[in-house]
Order: sequence, then structure tokens, then C-alpha cells
Amino acid sequence: MLAPGLLALVFGFFAFRSRIKGVYFSIITQALTYAGMLLFFRNETGFGGNNGFTGFTTLLGFSVSATGPRIGLFIATVGLLLLSLAIGFALAHSKFGRVLTAVRDAENRLMFCGYDPRGFKLFVWTLPAMLCGLAGALYVPQVGIINPGEMSPANSIEAVIWVTLGGRGTLIGPLLGAAIVNGARSFFTVAFPEYWLFFLGLMFILVTLFLPHGVIGLLRRRKHD
Repeated sequence: MLAPGLLALVFGFFAFRSRIKGVYFSIITQALTYAGMLLFFRNETGFGGNNGFTGFTTLLGFSVSATGPRIGLFIATVGLLLLSLAIGFALAHSKFGRVLTAVRDAENRLMFCGYDPRGFKLFVWTLPAMLCGLAGALYVPQVGIINPGEMSPANSIEAVIWVTLGGRGTLIGPLLGAAIVNGARSFFTVAFPEYWLFFLGLMFILVTLFLPHGVIGLLRRRKHD
């Protein structure tokens, strides 16, 4: 958690100080991710090159392939997910969250009110980076391998699809979107393995055109109706 958090802190400090935002910020982050992927693909870095890290067979002396440790990892994953959602909920419903909403909707007006948005953006940029590190620490022992291909920009784009499908501006939306996309992946890669990416792209296009607020927005609309 500390390594991605520190990296995000350093990058965010200079990026936000230079007032880089919007599509330019997205392009720079994707470019840096791709550059990191190419760097770690080189065997000279000592991180396994194309093969990455393999052989994760034990964790704290327990075999990760045994039923007990696997159940423990699953429970830890669910518990930390709920804890992360609770932290996000607490932040979103605090004064800090209201300032973040103002940063999103009217950053210049917020500055005229005497707030410096850079600190708020830096915090909300660094905290998710640390949560991503936590997710990676839980992911690798359960999968047993990690290679630089996981740094592909395609994974970032897929995460954006999760958020878009589930519902932007919500905490439950991305979780719901991730469940739907990965469930669809499990089905389509078996039923139509050659066309899975086309289904994913079509799903994103349809949601963008007809469900701008995602599945959460559709459920809210039906509730009000």
C-alpha cells in the first residue's frame, strides 16, 4: 500500500500543482502506466520480465492452495471491501465530501471561496492508489501469479467501464458494474470466446447512450416511478 501511495503522492503533487486535469490528466496517467509496463517487461529490472512473479504457494506459512487459507483470503477480501466502502461513505457524507463535490462541479468558484483544491485532490488521488495496492496484495496470493501485463491500459479502461455501467458518482455503482462485467466475461468467454471484446464494447456504448447514470440510475428511476 505504501509503494503505490507514495508514487501517487509524488505524481499528484506535481500534476495538481501544474493544474493538469481532465483529458490531459487521463492521457498522462495512461502513458505513465504503459511506460511502467514496458519497463517491468525488461528482464534487466529483476522482476521476472514477461513471466513476472510466480510460485506464490505459501502465505504466513500456510499453503494458499488449501481450502482453509483460501476461505480466509476470501473473507478478508470481502471484509476489507466493506471497510473500504464504509470509509468512502464516511468521506462522501462529510464536509470533506462536500468540498470534493464542489471541486468536481465548480473548482474555480471553490477557489474564490478561499479553498485550495490541490490538497483535496491530492488526498482523494492518493487514497485510492493505496486501496489499489491493497487489492493487489489480496489478488496475487489467490491467483498465484502477477506479471507486467496487469499494468496494461486496457485494465484501466475496463475499470472505467465498471464505473460507467454501474453508475458514476456512487459507491455501490462501480461494485455492481464490476460484478456485471466479470459475470458477463465468464459467460461470453465460454459461449463466444472470439467475440467477448465486441460484447464488452457494445455494452459500454449502449450504457453510454441509453443509461448515462448506469444501472444505479435505472434502479432509482424505477423506484421513483
